[in-house]
Amino acid sequence: MWLLLALIALGGGVATASEMRGALEREREFRAAPVCASVPVKASGCLWEQDFTVRKAALHRGSKRLAPEAELLLPSGKSWQVTFRQTDPVVSGLEPGDKVVGLIWHGRVVEVRDTHGQRQETSSGPLEWPEDRLGGTLACLSFGLTALVGSLWPLFARGNRRQAKAATVVRWHGVGLGGAAILTLWAQAANDWPMWSIPAIWGPIALLLLASMVAFAIAALRGDLDDDPSTRQVHPPLPPPPTGLRDESAHS
Repeated sequence: MWLLLALIALGGGVATASEMRGALEREREFRAAPVCASVPVKASGCLWEQDFTVRKAALHRGSKRLAPEAELLLPSGKSWQVTFRQTDPVVSGLEPGDKVVGLIWHGRVVEVRDTHGQRQETSSGPLEWPEDRLGGTLACLSFGLTALVGSLWPLFARGNRRQAKAATVVRWHGVGLGGAAILTLWAQAANDWPMWSIPAIWGPIALLLLASMVAFAIAALRGDLDDDPSTRQVHPPLPPPPTGLRDESAHS
């Protein structure tokens, strides 16, 4: 099972790493996009703010498959369906008949602004994707590599309890490395920190976990983590001196 999880994680890490470059380029293009001089008649790389009326909104709270969504109406009556990655801060307060402003880029609504000035990016928005891909890459690759080592190690040392225990230590530290990357990504997104904060925070934590992994693996190989004290390596007591030496020392 661990080997399968390792291979899946490594595949996911490679995939997210390849997507990260494209996400960075798309975000740079969006930030540099000019404002449209007039209403775009086709998908365009300029930015246009369009007034919409909310027809309905569905939060789908508790659903893992369905994303929060809203149906927006143009003044002409044409319907636009938009989805969001999360419910706050805008879509959770939308009611039928509310007026919103949608930011259109490349023919898609990438951001919605309500009458209170609150903004929320839609699922088509280009922002925050590079950060998500970086966090996913760190989580998948760090867990995948350590889980792969911990899975293959016992195969080359069958029947050796200490080797198996050291491999278990490596695998579970891999879980810690991946979990630390996910928590770092969550903290970055919650506080709106820049992208470089992810490796800056995760890096020292990863070094501490790697040091802990090495220390515990060495302890497992030495037998310090053995449950049965009888299996631990104990140095035999020194033999007593020969009888002749005892007698000579007594006469002297």
